[in-house]
Amino acid sequence: MRRATCLLTAAAFLLLASSAEALIQLDRGIAGARIGNSKAEVRAALGTPRSVVKRDTDFGETTTFSYRGGLRVNFLGGEVTLAGTTGRGDRTARGIGVGSTEQAVKAKVPRVRCATFEGTRLCRRGAREPGQRGTFFFIENGRVARVDVAVLID
Repeated sequence: MRRATCLLTAAAFLLLASSAEALIQLDRGIAGARIGNSKAEVRAALGTPRSVVKRDTDFGETTTFSYRGGLRVNFLGGEVTLAGTTGRGDRTARGIGVGSTEQAVKAKVPRVRCATFEGTRLCRRGAREPGQRGTFFFIENGRVARVDVAVLID
């Protein structure tokens, strides 16, 4: 009996430890990629990306690191400006992430506002002006399809 209790406790600890690594921190970052981090800091936290894509944009050169589980990290000027996920493993401290209903987002994300913008249903908090941080929940068919934590550029 004692051994079974120890095994259950160990299993619960492992589950909690793995879920703590995949955390959406509102207005800060996702899974170890924080707004303002350098490429080296992201690599130290998340390891080698599956792919790296560089582009020239109207805002300057951008780099995107893509990782397993639907995580992508965008850099502008060498710093993280967006961490986004389409994976179901990343969640806020209150359990909101890809697959959550819009109702759950409204109930569990403080100061969130939802609206349809140019045909896209979006729930957001923060980031009203350029340079501000925010968290964006993209809604499709009543459920979160993507979550971005980003600095509003334009």
